[in-house]
Amino acid sequence: MRILIAANHRYPCFRPVGSGLQPTEFPSGSGGHIQDLLARGLAELDHQVFYLLKRGCETPLPPGIELVSDPIDDADIYQTTGAPGANLVSDFATQRGLPWVLSCHLDRTGSNEAAATDNWIFVSRSLARTYRSSRFVLNGLDPADFQFSASKQPFLLFMAPAERALSKGLDTAIAVSRRAGIRLVVAGTGGSQDAIDRVAGVCREGGADYIGDIRGAAKAEWLAAAKAVILPSQANEGCPLTLIEALMSGTPVIASDAGGIPEVVSPEVGYLCRGEDDYVRAVGRLDEISSERCRAHALEHFHYKRMAQDYVGEFEREIARRAGAHNGR
Repeated sequence: MRILIAANHRYPCFRPVGSGLQPTEFPSGSGGHIQDLLARGLAELDHQVFYLLKRGCETPLPPGIELVSDPIDDADIYQTTGAPGANLVSDFATQRGLPWVLSCHLDRTGSNEAAATDNWIFVSRSLARTYRSSRFVLNGLDPADFQFSASKQPFLLFMAPAERALSKGLDTAIAVSRRAGIRLVVAGTGGSQDAIDRVAGVCREGGADYIGDIRGAAKAEWLAAAKAVILPSQANEGCPLTLIEALMSGTPVIASDAGGIPEVVSPEVGYLCRGEDDYVRAVGRLDEISSERCRAHALEHFHYKRMAQDYVGEFEREIARRAGAHNGR
């Protein structure tokens, strides 16, 4: 299959070194990173992949992926995201009656963006249900990017972009760490210095350690060492990479049951909580969770190669759907 994938970042989206307490254009970057892994996974499945990256590459693309600066007109399927500027491919394919899909990572129902159509693919069953759809592919990551450790240190790790830290439960994470008597480390950058400074102030007042943006080997070390990753989010979560990163590292998860979180966190790898008391009790039960089981769960369900294979199924479905629509004219 000839597949064109589009993204609006410079490859690779995840850089080897974080920006610390300095702002960056893509505070999370998870959507772009998933695009990078999807392109690679599809190439490893022997598909011909064309990667449309207007900003080019910092490092060479993996084997089997060809960099293009404009859409090609003979792909079998076109895939893009809801990121700003990503409508280049969807417009190109729509004008020519070609099959295309859009991967939606976030709940955008409250925005002014265009309504979802039948060719949108969501990153969790829950997010798909929000849009009254049944099409979804769970995110996947590369286990080689993470460092497994069964030996944990006494701290909780909270990771979120500064602009979304409060909606993802930073206040609750701070309260839980104080009640449970365990250190809280907060990681993540923002798109502006003001956003970073606001999170730094909340952490300072709450006694949490704010370390800013971490990437690459440093991020892998923090994830592997944490007693747990905590995400008391109140947002309609899609398929949070933070939780998958934790499990890949053999680190248990303590999280809310918001959105797609229950599709990532099963009872043997973490705890889903409703209130502050639940979180405090979960901290006291972390030794009941096996690090080996966390890693095995992530490898089984959240490998990027599984994600790529699932997307192939959705691509084939969309090609057939579009062909049926043409034949029905």
